[in-house]
Amino acid sequence: LLLRFLLPSSLVKMKLSTSLLALSLLVSGAESFSIRPLVSAPKTSTVSSSDRTSICSPLFMGRAAAVRAATKSKTDAKKAKINAVYGKKIIMAVKQGGGPDTVSNTVLRDVIKAAKANNVPVDNIERAIKKASEPASGDFAESTFEAYGFGGASMIVNVLSDNPNRSTADVKSTVNKRGGKIAEQGSVLFMYDRKGKVEVPAKVEEEDLLEAAIEAGCEDMELLEGDEEGTSVIFTDPKEAGMMAEAVKSLGHDEMKVNLVWVTKAPIECTDEDFEKNMDIIDALEELDDVDSVEHNMSN
Repeated sequence: LLLRFLLPSSLVKMKLSTSLLALSLLVSGAESFSIRPLVSAPKTSTVSSSDRTSICSPLFMGRAAAVRAATKSKTDAKKAKINAVYGKKIIMAVKQGGGPDTVSNTVLRDVIKAAKANNVPVDNIERAIKKASEPASGDFAESTFEAYGFGGASMIVNVLSDNPNRSTADVKSTVNKRGGKIAEQGSVLFMYDRKGKVEVPAKVEEEDLLEAAIEAGCEDMELLEGDEEGTSVIFTDPKEAGMMAEAVKSLGHDEMKVNLVWVTKAPIECTDEDFEKNMDIIDALEELDDVDSVEHNMSN
């Protein structure tokens, strides 16, 4: 009875071989799925500040570069405008004031002094004096236009040109196209006073300036804060503008802008909309080559 339940030896051998084969396959499969040590990652190098700058967002870098370029462009444009204006003033002073000698030509001497106060390069000054002696140089003359803007605003446009027909057409077209109106001569000017204006890109102490101004021979002075924080504006008698510039320099402020300007007697405040429209007219006028400067009566 027991032998009937025993398997034949050949069958036992076959099952044993099958079991060994399955065990072998199981072991080899386990090896293929075993976890192997990862290859060590290369050491990360320290990123310097200059490298960080190079990996900044291109969009961010583009915006920052655009802002810097726009600011530099405006600054360069202002410097070029100032240099061009004083170049024309020097030519006019040489022709109308009696030649290139600064000793006998007091008009030229005063213009050169103002040009230097406005940081006009010496090479530009000498080039303008030389150009004034050339037959082909233009005969420059100053003129003033008066205009009305929006919301009761008025403007005075100072022009320095060797072609009055061109400058007249350009100024009138610029004002009219933007909704302004050219006023009759004298209808606006009586509401303004002529003043000397010294703009300093730094804060000037009133007591120190007063003492320096008295020593320089100035009798009229008004110190105000500039439009930008940390700047100063000084108004004085037009004849004392050069002396006031010397007083400011004696306080250690070499960089400044000196001009003769029209200052309103009755400033007004426009709405934001009217202000923007008026500034659009003023900006367009100041871009004209023949326009020296534009004054207005807006207080905002």
